[in-house]
Amino acid sequence: MNYRTLLSLAAVMLLVGCEAFPAMQQSEVEPEPELPTQCNEPTPTLVESPCLVDAWVAYGLASQRGDREWRDAQIEQLQGSTPEQHLQRAVVLAWGSERQWSEAAELLRDDLHAAPSDLQPLLRYWLNEVEGRRALANRLERSESERRGLAEENESLAEKLEALTDIEQSINLRQFSP
Repeated sequence: MNYRTLLSLAAVMLLVGCEAFPAMQQSEVEPEPELPTQCNEPTPTLVESPCLVDAWVAYGLASQRGDREWRDAQIEQLQGSTPEQHLQRAVVLAWGSERQWSEAAELLRDDLHAAPSDLQPLLRYWLNEVEGRRALANRLERSESERRGLAEENESLAEKLEALTDIEQSINLRQFSP
């Protein structure tokens, strides 16, 4: 019976773990390191910090999720000529209309070198993505144009076939008329 009590007490101690021993608990919680001020900005910067890439990803997501009014307001604020403003504007334009994709690709291409090396792969990915969308839109436009041309050609051929059918019927009627 003593063994059962000891065994159950040992099982409870294993289940409770080290929390039961007050001396082993941490008395102080380590403070989180303070983030640089760049991490709290609504618009990302090119200043190297621990949150550089995260800030740009968040800005890209905000641009992707934002509506036209949000993007227009951002573009209005980002009219400067610094590489940082060009890249910020490019991220916003990348999620705008098809007409804005060209400008976004140009801005990304021109100022990619000004970004910190940690950020360049993300910006290069966005550049490739925008250029891919532009290429798909161009292909779609060409195929739509080809489709319209083929539809017109089909309509013309249908009219010619109908005219030939009328001629054939006329010939057949003359052959059987006495």
